[in-house]
Amino acid sequence: MAEPPNIAYLVPQFPGQTHIFFWREIKALEAMGAGVQLFSTTMPPPGLISHDWSDEAIGRTEYLGRADPLTALRGLAAVPFWRWRNDLGRGGRALWRDLLICAPAAARLARACRRRGITHIHAHSCGRAALIAALAAEMTGLPYSLTLHGPLCDYGPGQGLKWRGAAFGLVITRKILGEIRAEIGPDLPRRVPIQPMGVDTEALRRKTPYQPARKDEVIRVFACGRLNIVKGHQDLMQAVSLLAERGLKVELDIAGEDDNGGNGYRRELEALLVAKGLHNRVRLLGAISSDQVRDRLHAAHIFVLASWHEPLGVAYMEAMASGVPTIGTDAGGVPELITHGETGWLVAPKSPEALADAIQAIVADPALATRLGEAAQRLIEAQFHSAIGAETLLSEMAKTGAMPARHGITTAAMASRQT
Repeated sequence: MAEPPNIAYLVPQFPGQTHIFFWREIKALEAMGAGVQLFSTTMPPPGLISHDWSDEAIGRTEYLGRADPLTALRGLAAVPFWRWRNDLGRGGRALWRDLLICAPAAARLARACRRRGITHIHAHSCGRAALIAALAAEMTGLPYSLTLHGPLCDYGPGQGLKWRGAAFGLVITRKILGEIRAEIGPDLPRRVPIQPMGVDTEALRRKTPYQPARKDEVIRVFACGRLNIVKGHQDLMQAVSLLAERGLKVELDIAGEDDNGGNGYRRELEALLVAKGLHNRVRLLGAISSDQVRDRLHAAHIFVLASWHEPLGVAYMEAMASGVPTIGTDAGGVPELITHGETGWLVAPKSPEALADAIQAIVADPALATRLGEAAQRLIEAQFHSAIGAETLLSEMAKTGAMPARHGITTAAMASRQT
């Protein structure tokens, strides 16, 4: 049997409030025999560090964001300017700035790879982390790979050079794969399989069956997502206000924090809460642990995330795995996860009235609520459990020669997802 891989696993601002997926994947990789060395750019703000595993993760992570002149010079000396000259010309000042920021981090990562016997670099981002991985690969000769979690426009300049040297790339939806083929097709590696994120279905399994809201019972609605305008929490809050006007008793809990640790978009949501008189109906919980998210899901009658656009959505998966009827928006990659009327309910984004109508319709039909939750749970358990991502990463490393093939890595389950 070949030696197992030793992977440099690079995630920006790790461990953040939405990073439970990465931690699950790391544990699954290790259970399959891989070594995982954690790296990140910087630590997230304190208000975003909320998980019960955060301290362990921080203790295992080497942060690359420290800068010093000698390391910066080593990094810049390794940049293949002659091969990247066209990319640098097209990327302009933004790409040059990213290069200057990333070169020291890449040199530090390269040194750690040599010291720790790392055999592969994987970047879970196509922003600066991908540039760090590409530069470190130039310095070490190691293969690297990328995972794209959203539209390329969210990840900065230089996408061609980030992808061109990769052994393979992973994308989370068919929609995103189509977009990157159109935008940077010639620069894509030969293999770019579709691999959604996954959730720990065992940890989310209910001890007691889901119970729909009874007549005249307070309707418990739960939402989970960082506090950002594109998550649509403001639309959901307005939907709660509309339902109150219709005479329904609704309480909404929103888990998540803004990217400034509570000093950003939270302030606008708090102002809306005051303006709509929702003090007794809406609670902003801040960043909470995965166990607390699970408990809130198991106590909820309905889960709603009203994103204006969402690449796919781990929060949806967690709710669906918990058997909670789930309302999402017909935007981004969400329709690849939720089939309207079968595994959940889809409404148009930016529509508080549509959200209110959907909540009211599901509450009024307990059989529908139960059926949606049960079908969603079966889907997630079959196709979106957390081990699949780790399995795909290792099988792609074997298929592309980024690691020797090894026994015990299942590839047949992923065959239908390959491009």
